[in-house]
Amino acid sequence: MRDSQSAVLERGVPLGEEHVTEPFEAGWAGEARWYVHFLKGSPSSEVALQVQISPDGLNWIDHESPEIHTPAVGLATITVRAFGLWLRLKTARTTGADEVLLRIYLELKE
Repeated sequence: MRDSQSAVLERGVPLGEEHVTEPFEAGWAGEARWYVHFLKGSPSSEVALQVQISPDGLNWIDHESPEIHTPAVGLATITVRAFGLWLRLKTARTTGADEVLLRIYLELKE
């Protein structure tokens, strides 16, 4: 049986122009999947999701996986492999001005 872990990293956080989650140590995992639940969405707003990686949890760089652009409604997801030790997710509003509230989950598997 493969090891797995699920974590809720943000609960109802407002999205201004940009938000990054707290760093999460995940070096034991082979794959990760982020879920962004728009608790208060806005069909007229678009959000970019970008996975970021770090060797030490302090210095960050965008992962080479493509940035995802999604309307700020419902549930969005982004996956990542070959990420090293530390992960975080950057969310950035690309269009729209309505209030958007996020819940962000991280699922990890060995």
